[in-house]
Amino acid sequence: MTAMWRVLVVFCTLSVLSLSYGGDIKAKSCSDVRQAYTAKGFSLVNVPHQEMSGEHLRVCPQGYTCCTSDMEDKLGQQSKLEFENLVEETSHTLRTTFVSRHKKFDEFFLELLDNSEKSLNDMFTRTYGKLYMQNSEVFLDLFTELKRYYTGGNVNLDEMLNDFWSRLLERMFQLLNSQYHFTDDYLECISKYTDQLKPFGDVPRKLKAQVTRAFIAARTFVQGLMVGREVANRVAKVNVAPACIRALTKMLYCPYCRGLPGLKPCQNYCQNVMRGCLANQADLDPEWNLFIGGGHQGEAKTV
Repeated sequence: MTAMWRVLVVFCTLSVLSLSYGGDIKAKSCSDVRQAYTAKGFSLVNVPHQEMSGEHLRVCPQGYTCCTSDMEDKLGQQSKLEFENLVEETSHTLRTTFVSRHKKFDEFFLELLDNSEKSLNDMFTRTYGKLYMQNSEVFLDLFTELKRYYTGGNVNLDEMLNDFWSRLLERMFQLLNSQYHFTDDYLECISKYTDQLKPFGDVPRKLKAQVTRAFIAARTFVQGLMVGREVANRVAKVNVAPACIRALTKMLYCPYCRGLPGLKPCQNYCQNVMRGCLANQADLDPEWNLFIGGGHQGEAKTV
């Protein structure tokens, strides 16, 4: 069942329950309407005790009525408010889920990166001491770029990793041949032949494959959560059009004006009104289902 369908079902169910107020309906008296009207929190000032001519009504039928123009306006605003509140409440769980999942994963992955950086730094400091500390910026820059990529920065992972191994080779070559002085052109020439010389064996290729796979998946996943959160936030902010307010008022509260506050809307009628009010959101349904389906496929591949 899609998100929009849940809104339709919940709203129509609550509409039926909210309109079930009232006892025996009297033909000419507005006593039931007065009770139902005040139960909604409205004042009974100027609310008629008996039906009157309804030529003044602009939304509800203009026959004999229990509604004044002011009552009709207030009931229209009540329809809009109830609809907006229901959409907000129905989408709240979805929005908070995206927010919490994004926060948890983001914190987990960044903590994982920080721990990896600290662990490597501690191990190399113990193993190589001052030699490593004097060249530690090569590794610090690597983790800085990895974090920048993960957080959405314009970083080419392949080029960045190639640059890391080239810089590391240049530093090691200088350290192993410290009795000589090498020009920048000479060092650059050495780095160009890294693939042919393979000074680090097969480690760069394996590490590149692992890092690329992990970071592309992590960034795609966290960005997907961000997109889902933003879409859910926008969909929850319904722009209730005048035509929607009229349709809601006719369905929910025009029975009040006719002296029938206990009259229930049928399911099909209610769903048709909801479809009209949520037409823009309904257009997103196919794309939203593809988005959710893509997330499930991603989880399956990860497993």
